[in-house]
Amino acid sequence: MNVHVARSRMELGTTAASHIASALRARLREQAGVRMILAAAPSQAEMLAALIQEPEIDWPRVEIFHMDEYIGLQADSPQRFALWLRRTFTNHLPLGRFEPIDPGESPQETCKQYAKLLAEAPIDLVLLGVGTNGHLAFNDPPANLEDPESVKIVTLDHLCREQQVLDGCFAALEDVPRQAITLTVPTLLAGHELFCCVPGQLKSAAVQAMLESPVSGNCPATALRTHPRCTIYLDRDSSSKSQYHAIVNDHRP
Repeated sequence: MNVHVARSRMELGTTAASHIASALRARLREQAGVRMILAAAPSQAEMLAALIQEPEIDWPRVEIFHMDEYIGLQADSPQRFALWLRRTFTNHLPLGRFEPIDPGESPQETCKQYAKLLAEAPIDLVLLGVGTNGHLAFNDPPANLEDPESVKIVTLDHLCREQQVLDGCFAALEDVPRQAITLTVPTLLAGHELFCCVPGQLKSAAVQAMLESPVSGNCPATALRTHPRCTIYLDRDSSSKSQYHAIVNDHRP
């Protein structure tokens, strides 16, 4: 697993975006289109903003999916991940396709339909983050790293819901929904290439566990170490408790 440590959160985002853009251009040279899965979280904001500015990407040949969505929020709630992605990323680009997860009145049926959409063709790139409890998407510990389902309904644990408040997405814990739809760990790891951005001091313990703990569902992010093409992007804060803290990659021209 490749690990890049940046001096700042902004540098983390621009470095990751540069690498992701290179991967996009390379795949678009070789195939008709690219299918991507994106995380929707404040930790991804700097990377997505920088990716929008990357030149020479044929966005009309790119299809975008995302990896989780709350159940129980109003369709126009600003906390909905699909709306966050539209505001932050998809509305700024001439994409070929954006497929939002809409729980609707039958979240279980939504899971089945979204799984069918994902199965239409292989996923090329997955842009993801890691939760304070080590979750990937909304797969909180203890997660099934060999889950037979590809999209499912989950109940969010306390730390996961608390993170949403600490990130400024909700005013109070009681406002955070208790259930969500999520892509499972095997679905995320099925992507050909993974790019994982994890900035901030709040993620330092999760980063240490991800990089140094045994691979298990007790820290779902450890599963990233089993993927043959996964790159992790950290900053000084998120790397502070790990063995990589002393290594700051020089990204200056």
